[in-house]
Amino acid sequence: MGEFELIRRYFFPIAEAGNTSAILLGPGDDCAIQRVEPGLDLVFSVDALVEGVHFPPDYDPEKLGWRGLAVAASDLAAMGADPVCFTLALTLPDANPDWLQAFARGLAAAAAHFGLALAGGDTTRGPLTLSLQVHGTVPRGQAIRRTGAKAGDYVCVSGTLGEAGAALNYLDSDNPGPDEQALLARYHYPQPRLDLGASLRGHASAAVDISDGLVADLGHILEASGVGACIDVARLPVLAALKRLVGSEGAVNQALNAGDDYELCITISPEAWEDLPEDTRGQLTIIGEVRSGEGLALTRDGQSEGPVAGGYDHFRT
Repeated sequence: MGEFELIRRYFFPIAEAGNTSAILLGPGDDCAIQRVEPGLDLVFSVDALVEGVHFPPDYDPEKLGWRGLAVAASDLAAMGADPVCFTLALTLPDANPDWLQAFARGLAAAAAHFGLALAGGDTTRGPLTLSLQVHGTVPRGQAIRRTGAKAGDYVCVSGTLGEAGAALNYLDSDNPGPDEQALLARYHYPQPRLDLGASLRGHASAAVDISDGLVADLGHILEASGVGACIDVARLPVLAALKRLVGSEGAVNQALNAGDDYELCITISPEAWEDLPEDTRGQLTIIGEVRSGEGLALTRDGQSEGPVAGGYDHFRT
């Protein structure tokens, strides 16, 4: 099977998912064409996923299709963007039809679920690598950036934290129990908070998606905004399943430092918090407060636990 037959067979059908009205020309030409309506800003991001770094060798291709697009789409959620389309550059060691069919099935399910149409891409031979670029739009000037956090803002997170990182210990399990399965679901099928991100436009002062761990990613907001923060570890939202598997202290450590959650961490003023719709507030947990100065400190029920450093860095030695 040649490159162009591979693309026609497995990826052209995915181009029908998502916001196709904004795609004037999809796969099959030298470039795709996307129309951006007046009054909107184009928001885009690219992610690379490498076998053995971002996912295990011989990882289930259907899960990889979903996971790969979810990871990229999470960046749109952090900016408050409405999803439009994506491109995929896929490097394959070989054109295995069974692998490709399963991968395309997972990718198509994710594309339909997230509202992202495949606009184009490329395939080539080499070590298994996915590069996905996602496009979204926001009303002009309303993208949520990392630079707006101010002293006195609440620090909030969506969902629960730590499960996906802890799931790495169970990826090779032949017979995972219910608790292990709950963690594995968070790793295999991340749920980018696209609707939540859009609902936070005009309310959140800053936002970031939690991909490398809460400590590391909140640190990006603090550095960009020139502020510090304190979070209460007793407020960290974690699943009971995680506590049962790793203990309370282990769950706190996972929630602070483990990656792959793809939840949102935001800062928001107390006044803006009160103005949030109730269903939006219900998806968020206040875990701390932005302060003047720099750095991140931890408390537990009002008692200081000192400064903290952590999170994932690809090039930290």
